[in-house]
Amino acid sequence: MTRAGFVALAGRPNVGKSTLVNALVGAKVAITSDKPQTTRRAVRGVVTTASTQLVLVDLPGVQRPRDALTARMQHRVEHEVADADAALMVVNGYEGVGPGDRWIARTLTAARVPVVLAVNKLDRLDRARTVQALTAAAELDVAEDVFPVSARTGSGVRPLFEHLAGLMPESPFLFASDDRSDQAEDVLLAELVREQVLRRTFQEVPHSVEVVIDEIDRSREDLARVRALVWVETESQKGILIGAGGRMIKAIGSAARRELERETGGRVHLDLSVRVRRGWRADEGLLDRLGIE
Repeated sequence: MTRAGFVALAGRPNVGKSTLVNALVGAKVAITSDKPQTTRRAVRGVVTTASTQLVLVDLPGVQRPRDALTARMQHRVEHEVADADAALMVVNGYEGVGPGDRWIARTLTAARVPVVLAVNKLDRLDRARTVQALTAAAELDVAEDVFPVSARTGSGVRPLFEHLAGLMPESPFLFASDDRSDQAEDVLLAELVREQVLRRTFQEVPHSVEVVIDEIDRSREDLARVRALVWVETESQKGILIGAGGRMIKAIGSAARRELERETGGRVHLDLSVRVRRGWRADEGLLDRLGIE
């Protein structure tokens, strides 16, 4: 007998959902940064043991929609939670429980799916603050089981996985046993490039950037040539990304190339171009083409 099912991760922006998904999967399937709105699509990470397969759906942070992009992100959260076999609510133990967490807890309770609560980032707390964070999370009254974890160090991740596995229905596996994600290669590579942009830019720039892989050329066995387009909304943002003497875009490209080589397992030549596309976050047709549902 095997078990398999979907677990939707919900939480405020920047609580560490993507890092937790990567820790559970044991591989990098979701990009991470300290910027809110890092995750724009529902990213599925797959964890398979001999008898159980969890499909972890890393969702955008729950937030009030401000434009077509964030409205789609919020709709995706609601849709994935409703269709999941269980929901994993993640709380930032370092920041503590706030109004956003209480709103998410009410939303999950109304969704009528089993809910598990993980209090993340406890590696940053001493014992007294850990107890305080766990007590505040339990008072949300959204789940019977509260798991203290550190996605960054891996502490507490195994017990959390085993509990989630026990909630899955009897089912054949939904993905091949060696799959780690359902993302298309071009989407994953584009996200790895965007991750490096996020880590080097500030203020409005990270939220205005999208990356699209225009071409992957494998005509040579020993080299993949990847052409990526980095979209921004204004000329000033383009200037920031290029940097004085092209230093910023070179730094982004060098770091992104290393990530792409780690993902593909071979040499990569990365060609980055920065383009201005005004108002892309409000362009419904473009969002469709980008796969942001």
